[in-house]
Amino acid sequence: MTETSTRTRPSAIGWRLPPFYCPIEPAVHPRVGQLEQRAIAWLDSMGIFGNAMDRAWSIATHSADFSCRIIPYGDDEPLLLFIEWNHWAFALDDICHDTGAADVKTAAIVDLNARVSRCLEAPGSGMLGSTPFDAALEDLAARTRAMTTPVQLRRVAEGMRDWLFGAAWQVSNVERGVMPSLSDYVAMRPSINGTRFSLSWSEIASGIHIPDHELYSAPVQALTEAAGFIVSCDNDLFSYAKEDSQETTDQNIVNVLAHERRCPPDRALEEALAIRDRTMTLFLDLRAQIARNAGLHLRRYLEALGHYISGCIRWMDAAPRYASPRNRYDLPVPGATYGITWRDSPRDSGTAPLPIASAAWWWEQLDAPVTPCAATA
Repeated sequence: MTETSTRTRPSAIGWRLPPFYCPIEPAVHPRVGQLEQRAIAWLDSMGIFGNAMDRAWSIATHSADFSCRIIPYGDDEPLLLFIEWNHWAFALDDICHDTGAADVKTAAIVDLNARVSRCLEAPGSGMLGSTPFDAALEDLAARTRAMTTPVQLRRVAEGMRDWLFGAAWQVSNVERGVMPSLSDYVAMRPSINGTRFSLSWSEIASGIHIPDHELYSAPVQALTEAAGFIVSCDNDLFSYAKEDSQETTDQNIVNVLAHERRCPPDRALEEALAIRDRTMTLFLDLRAQIARNAGLHLRRYLEALGHYISGCIRWMDAAPRYASPRNRYDLPVPGATYGITWRDSPRDSGTAPLPIASAAWWWEQLDAPVTPCAATA
């Protein structure tokens, strides 16, 4: 595709995104501006930018706005570290994981991901190179180990492995020329999105301490996956135009449905929105059920899941990474926005499980017990 056609043709699903159903109040950290400046200073000090354009596009991720919306009441220092992790992770995603190149090799990505994971888990493992990008990861890993408890570090490491595992699966589909089935995509998309990595920082920065038997209970894990899937569906819509000029067809909820249903993207979009909204109904019902018998820290985790969904929509709406994407603009456009609107009710108000095998177990958790911990009740 030529540069001219890429930049002038409209997105297949349109620039005016359909109204969003999200009856969760938004919030943002009061020091988002100061934290953003500190994070940019860290980026500059690490020297990871190849040029001024790369620096501008890194800032265009609005990583501070993302982090401060999903963790609106967090402590400054862990929140800052999470912002810096996000700048680094977006760069890794763009450079290695989600390039859209047809010649991508899964073996190389798996090797890289193993080295990244080990850097966090084992100090001084010596498995990285000597580039500024590698040095930035070493810095992030060392500061994370110094800041976290053993349990917190384990959850960050597990979240990172889950994200990198999902990214490798996505790359393997590209290498094989495979568009995943809807069920496979729903199962893997929260991992690709880094859901558990982000939520581990919600726990750390917000001082949330959930016992393992509560966090890893089936209802809470189902709720976590459902939240990650909702955020992923929203991300697929906001990033559709950013990735529609790739060599390979991007794996997102619209393209997966279009491939499976053998229909154009605009028709697939309607079904994607219905699936997303019915999952939102499940999320609200299951969260209310869990909250009835939840202790203090589990209730705060349930609130964090809501901030994750609500915050991501508002962040992506005004992030130049999405609203003025790099495949259409030489530089980010200040103030670019999708100008999203809202709706009061879901497009699909059904409460029965979606006919998606990998997601059916989310609905099975309705009325399933979560054993409360006496110490946190």
